[in-house]
Parts: sequence; C-alpha cells; structure tokens
Amino acid sequence: MERRIQIDSASTVEEVRVVVAAWVEIHVPESWRAAATRGLDEIRRVRSRQDYEAWYPEFATSGLAVPTWPTAYCGLGVTNAVARVIDDALRPYNLGRLNPLGLNSVAPALFAHGTEAQRSRYLGPIVRNEERWCQLLSEPGAGSDLASLATRAVRDGDTWVLDGQKVWTTWAHISEFAICLARTDPTVAKRSGLTYFIVDLNSSGVEVRPLRHMGGEVDFNEVFLDSVHVPDSQRIGAEGDGWRVAASSLAGERQMVSGSSSGGVDRIGGRGIDEFITRCRNRGPITDKLTRQKLVALYSQESVRHWTNQRLRADKTGPIDASGAASLGKVDQGSLNQLTQMHIVDSLGMDAVAWLEPERARMAEADRYAKGLPLEVRAMLRSRANTIEGGTSEINKNAIGERVLGLAREPDIWAQAPWQEIPR
Repeated sequence: MERRIQIDSASTVEEVRVVVAAWVEIHVPESWRAAATRGLDEIRRVRSRQDYEAWYPEFATSGLAVPTWPTAYCGLGVTNAVARVIDDALRPYNLGRLNPLGLNSVAPALFAHGTEAQRSRYLGPIVRNEERWCQLLSEPGAGSDLASLATRAVRDGDTWVLDGQKVWTTWAHISEFAICLARTDPTVAKRSGLTYFIVDLNSSGVEVRPLRHMGGEVDFNEVFLDSVHVPDSQRIGAEGDGWRVAASSLAGERQMVSGSSSGGVDRIGGRGIDEFITRCRNRGPITDKLTRQKLVALYSQESVRHWTNQRLRADKTGPIDASGAASLGKVDQGSLNQLTQMHIVDSLGMDAVAWLEPERARMAEADRYAKGLPLEVRAMLRSRANTIEGGTSEINKNAIGERVLGLAREPDIWAQAPWQEIPR
C-alpha cells in the first residue's frame, strides 16, 4: 500500500479533507480517534509520549508532517493554502510535529544554502524524528549580540577543528546533531568571519551539561567543544557566510514560537486561551466580571495574532521580509503567552500553591525535581523564557524597527572593526 497520501496544489478544499479523513481512519489508532472527540486532555490520557514517538514515522511517511516540502524530502509539494486545510483537518487529533528545531531551524538553512547531498542525507531523518537536532549559537559572552561569538573553527585540510563554549542550547541533551556558528576569520568584521557547520554531538570532544530551570525540568544545556573535528562536507554555505546562513535558521525558529497558525510550535509553556475559557466555565469563575474581562482581552489578542500568522503563511506580508515578519509574531507571542499563563495560575486560587498527591504528580510526568508542582504552575514558570528564547524581545523589536518600519539601524561603532580588535 502507498504510504504517502495523494494531494497536490490543485486539490479542492473538500478533496483535501476527504483524503486526510481517510488517512486518519486507517492510520491513526482507534483509541486516539475516539479520545479526540472528547478533547485534548482525553487524548493525553490515552496516548503516552512513548506511544506517539513509536507511531510517529507513520505520520512522517504520509507527507502530512511537512506538506509544503518537495516530495523528494518527505513532503507533498503543496501550497501554503493547501497545507492550512491539512492542518485544520488534523487539528482535532493533536498530531504535533516532533523534532521542531530540525524542522524549523535546520531545514530552512539546508533548503536555502545546503548542498543536495546534505539535503538528501539529513532532511528525511529530521522529518521522521530519527535524528534530533539543536542549535549551537549563543555563548556566555555572545547572547543578544550573537555576531560577537568567540567559538573558533580552524581549517586543517578537509577538516575543521572547533573549540569553544555554547550555552542555552535547547534539547542538546536529547539531540544527535547540531548546527553550529563558529568564527573562521578573526581579522574581519564580526559578521563577516563566521561559518555554519553541522556537528555530530557524538563526536570526540563534545560535552553536554544540562541546565535545570526553575520549573524543575531540563530544556537548556551548555555545550563545550574541545578540538572537535568536523569534515568540510559538513559546512553549510560558503566559508565566511555563516551570518547569512544563520539568518535562515533564526527566522524559522522565531516563526516556530510565534504561536497559533505559525506552522510551528503553538506554545512553549502552557495552554492556550480556548482551554483557559473551558477551565473557567468548569471551575466557576466564568461568571466573575473581572475574569470575563481578562478572558475577552486575551481572546482578542490571541485572535489578532492568529490572523497575523495566517497572513504570514499565506505569503501576504507585502513589503515585509520573512525575518521581520517572524520577529513580529515572536515579540507578540512571548508577552501574550506569559500573560495567559499568569491568568491561568490566578484562576486556580489556592490550588496554585498546592502540592499534588503522588498519583497526580505521576500523571503529570513530573521528575523528582518538579514532583508535585501543578502543571499550570510549571507552565507559567516555563513561559518566563518566552521573551528570551529565539532572540530576546528587545533584539526582535530592533529587527522590526529596521526591517518592518524602515528605521535606521542602531549605531554600533564596532560593526566594521576586525573582530579581534573588539573589546570583550
């Protein structure tokens, strides 16, 4: 049986829905389909993370996970409009895309700047979640000013030797590969001497140290590179062109965390406004006037963000470039999600400070550091990172000012100076 479904850009909305419904009927387990009729919480009860990961290749090989990608790379080659119809048809089943950094950060760089050999080697396993990816970008001395990074890559024949330290590397502890921005020429301006590499995290000289955040979980890591050898065939783009290549990844990451209808992760940390409204109806505060005012304000902001992201996916951004458009969504998502999660915790009342009994803690999949902490509180704590990760809100506002509003760049007296002469 052909595992990839048959949809093209000429398919009508009804044809797409019929094909997707037929695929769901055959390939999505019956218990998951039944749970979908009763809501997201029910799906979570009957489908464990392990179950979903084991089943996921079925989703990936169908082409539905990345429908706009070419068919040669596990996609369907359809337009954004058709992809939105597919996503709408799948939404009740909560079939989230795994390996989000691979899909949204690595793939854009490979499509825009990679070789055919690199695309053929890496894109399939990324889609199937067989090889997970992270980004080796930020450093202890280079966060918001990423271009000032100090990790060095020195060429030795057909190999590069990397030395340095990266930090705030999301999911490095569960990843097999990373994209890495390193300095290959310290004698030129900081943005001109950078090169982009693919690093095998199982290579000799790579050390990953988890960083536990205040919610108790591990998302972030620091990574040390000590004489790590990387073949030149693992370089993405030209030597010294890494800043431009990295822009492809950063734009994809910012879109990923832009929220509803962005085509990426709906939220990092917490539940959305629709579930908040349902929670308030079930718990009673829906009748409170102040609560209703908060809900309407959040719903309105969420709707505006949803429509904005729809325009981005429909390629109707006018003169706004993709990077500037992604920054718009990213800035809005960070503050809105933080506000939403705070209101959700407020709605719990004293339950927000309660210690869960062991059974509920187990169901929440809390580890021994976060055991007993209510899920809503953990989500609120996690959301504090939303305005930092993927580029701080301040940096993204600069990007909006320059690329969307056309304002002058913020002055940087060191912008054209050789990197090795810049004070650090």
